[in-house]
Amino acid sequence: MEEKILTQKKNGLAALIGLLVGDLVLVLAFISAIASLPEGFPLAIAVITCIFLFIASLVCYAGIKIIKPQEALVLTLFGNYIGTIREAGIYFVNPFCVAVNPANNTRLGQSGDVTTKSPMSVSKTAEGNNISIETGKKNISLKVMTLNNSRQKINDCLGNPVEIGIAVTWRVVDTAKAVFNVDNYKEYLSLQCDSALRNIVRIYPYDVAPNVDTTGDGQADEGSLRGSSEIVASRIREEIQARVKDAGLEILEARITYLAYAPEIAAVMLQRQQASAIIDARKMIVDGAVGMVEMALERLSEGEIVELDEERKAAMVSNLLVVLCGNHDAQPIVNTGSLY
Repeated sequence: MEEKILTQKKNGLAALIGLLVGDLVLVLAFISAIASLPEGFPLAIAVITCIFLFIASLVCYAGIKIIKPQEALVLTLFGNYIGTIREAGIYFVNPFCVAVNPANNTRLGQSGDVTTKSPMSVSKTAEGNNISIETGKKNISLKVMTLNNSRQKINDCLGNPVEIGIAVTWRVVDTAKAVFNVDNYKEYLSLQCDSALRNIVRIYPYDVAPNVDTTGDGQADEGSLRGSSEIVASRIREEIQARVKDAGLEILEARITYLAYAPEIAAVMLQRQQASAIIDARKMIVDGAVGMVEMALERLSEGEIVELDEERKAAMVSNLLVVLCGNHDAQPIVNTGSLY
């Protein structure tokens, strides 16, 4: 299904004025006819004629369509797609044309294209997304909108459950595909976002892990959800775009809005991170302490301050390492005797 753009004239205002004037003339003619009816003239014929003309004018009012900026109207006539009006203005079309927008009553917790003060009922889908049902127009919004999908619990490539949420910026680029190729393009987009997110997250570990290939080239790399968020978001956007192309939608951007370990393993993973940080800190402390001990021995030897045999050097190294690597301040013990 390809989109057909209608470029008809903006004659809706003239048609509206003409219908209003016609109704006024019809009412005056009806009153005048009743007042001046000759004897024996069937009154029922005049009444039925006026009623028929009034009903016909009411049907013509259905052909007046108002299009706002960044909106479109998909029209069908007796089930056949006749075209889409994209330019803002007031139009008069065939009164029997029907505007089609299967997603006009669906809002998936996103920035909406229609705001209303009417009461709304809220329900939840199987994925946990809030759906608000409201009375909206049949116009299709061409504005850039943001879908804030609910958080999902997904296992990463190492099997660790993580919670992740994304915000997808999108818009409608082909109204015919959006209306006729899928049942409801907003719900379709939400479902495809969930599916694409799961497919991409399963490729990456939460943090950098050894022997993990995230690019598919057969070689281990340092890709991760936490450290490669820009790359992950780009791959999610491309995955969603490939899925919704046939629905006439364009995905402008996808961003990770929430990322954390699932609650059942969050405490354990925090301890693991703390242990890793402690090990790295200890390694740095030991490397620094060894360098300081080496420098101290070289300075003592170069300055000939004191001559130390191997046993005294070993004792000095031991004492310096204890002082430099200890968790608490050193408490010196003064030795007034001999080492032997």
